Amino acid sequence: MTDAAKPAQKRQFYGRRKGKKLRTQQQGAYEGILPAVTLALPAGDAPVEPASFFDAPVKQVWMEIGFGHGEHLAWHAKNNPDVGFIGCEPFINGIAALCMQIGEHGLKNVRIWPDDARLLLSRLPAQSLDRLFIINADPWPKKRHHKRRFIQTEMLDKLHALLKPGAEFRMATDHPDLAEWLVEKTCAHPGFEWQAKCAADWQTRPADLPETKFQNKGLKAGRPTVFLNFTRKG
Repeated sequence: MTDAAKPAQKRQFYGRRKGKKLRTQQQGAYEGILPAVTLALPAGDAPVEPASFFDAPVKQVWMEIGFGHGEHLAWHAKNNPDVGFIGCEPFINGIAALCMQIGEHGLKNVRIWPDDARLLLSRLPAQSLDRLFIINADPWPKKRHHKRRFIQTEMLDKLHALLKPGAEFRMATDHPDLAEWLVEKTCAHPGFEWQAKCAADWQTRPADLPETKFQNKGLKAGRPTVFLNFTRKG
């Protein structure tokens, strides 16, 4: 593994980095597994092919920005062993939870970027990602905080550049206002096409999107998840 070198770019991360104290098992996974799967960037600012982050060859590279407690990412990594997965998450408790699942399932195709995703995105070359997930992002509900939402027009420009033509861009949220924001912003971007043909397409959980504790909690509270599937236009 090369020495990590963070790009000289201003962080735009908002929110907590740690919640409750880690349990003994979580702490063990965090300390024992994270060093081996932490994504490290070479010094400088040259673009780095994401496939090079993995020890074995991978057919595609998929990324999840804000993987929460890692249930979604770990499920996909287990069911797609020939795909390399990059998970971006600065929240220590979530990182520890994913590390536990990596150890439990013996996952070899996962790399973790434990920092602001923007710092990593700035080092990836154009058209280097085959699929992107942003599941249950922080809604930042107060209007004065909307500028903190990850999906903005400028970010969509960046994501469009990084995704390959035809690549899937999947988002999900149980926050109605954020759902409207995501649809409005992404549909307005000329580089993405919404795949929904009817209401059932965004109301129904895709077969390859596993249920998570967060989504089930929202459903019990009367907040059904909205599933948004876009593709990157050629």
